[in-house]
Amino acid sequence: MINESTKRNGMLNRAALVVLILIFSASAILLLSPLKALAFDEEGYIKFIVSKVNESNGNNNNTNEVQLPETAKGPAIPPKGYLVEEIRDHLYWVTDGSYNTMFLVTNKGVVAIDAPPSLGQKYLRAIAEVTDKPVNYMIYSHAHIDHIGAAGLFPKNVTIIAQDETARELQSAKAVAKNVTMVPPIPTITFSKNYTLEIGNQTLKLDYYGTNHLPGNIFIYAPKQKVLMLVDIVFPGWVPFPYLAIAKDTAGFINAHDIALEKYDFDTLVGGHLTRLGTRNDVIVQKEFVTDLENAATKANQEILFSKVAQQVGHFDNPWLLFSNYIDAVNEKCTQTVLPKWESRLGGAGVFMSTHCFSMSEAERVDPTLQALTQNSTFIYR
Repeated sequence: MINESTKRNGMLNRAALVVLILIFSASAILLLSPLKALAFDEEGYIKFIVSKVNESNGNNNNTNEVQLPETAKGPAIPPKGYLVEEIRDHLYWVTDGSYNTMFLVTNKGVVAIDAPPSLGQKYLRAIAEVTDKPVNYMIYSHAHIDHIGAAGLFPKNVTIIAQDETARELQSAKAVAKNVTMVPPIPTITFSKNYTLEIGNQTLKLDYYGTNHLPGNIFIYAPKQKVLMLVDIVFPGWVPFPYLAIAKDTAGFINAHDIALEKYDFDTLVGGHLTRLGTRNDVIVQKEFVTDLENAATKANQEILFSKVAQQVGHFDNPWLLFSNYIDAVNEKCTQTVLPKWESRLGGAGVFMSTHCFSMSEAERVDPTLQALTQNSTFIYR
């Protein structure tokens, strides 16, 4: 049964989860209202959050029991609130320390990828720092508004490209929205599987392999620069956002690592979040982490018996209490198995490991694809 220390740690983990959800989503929620909210965001909440992220990336000696791994730390963000750097061959990345994206400068204009609300107008300023060419194209990585919610800041004549599922999601949102300005602009070009954008002297390849983080989440590849942008899958130096980055398809999330490594010749990764650019090795490391998580969840599912947890509770008038205690026991077992190896290797492991254990263990119990992959069909409440 779960001891009091574990329950307290679980409460702290849930509190930290709430805080991070607020950090990652409040900017999008605020900025999707009329653009007058931009002034508040840049001067208020967003400025505060980004400043705190930047402090943690600097020479901050305040630490928890587990030192933040050096691999989780990124470059310092200038006082202007964002960093823009060339990756190579006129492909740039821009970050505020919490969100990052990239844009491509061609001899015929600029291709912007995503429009994170946390960057907002700073994204436009970053582009203007390096070129006076207009933004001709925008590519949506997927439909989540924390990545595309500021797309309305760009010129109305920008051609927007997205996968079919992303367009459907935005069209559905627009159909029920009381204020359509709250929905990012609908894509003007959509595709099912693949799309190659050739503009001037530059090329971007867009590929879709099915649901992973979200239906419509695509692989964006710059072959000339050997750069892959894959959002909300790999978090360089960190464990993913809670619950495997709220993945809609756990098996697809897992498989995305193999797709990236097997199908793309890249040496730089833009992951969409947190402190720095990634490398091919970051994908390899997170794949190792996910594999360990799979094995730990399998072990917990096999060793924690629902019947024994029910006996310990001793009464059966509240089924959700039984399931809650059972889930807590599985999560604790999984966490105890996988955490010692990773709490010093990836940032945030101690905070969010229980959420990842929950997502993986539940998926292994109910997802037929994962059950087939693990060749174990015994993950039921027994």
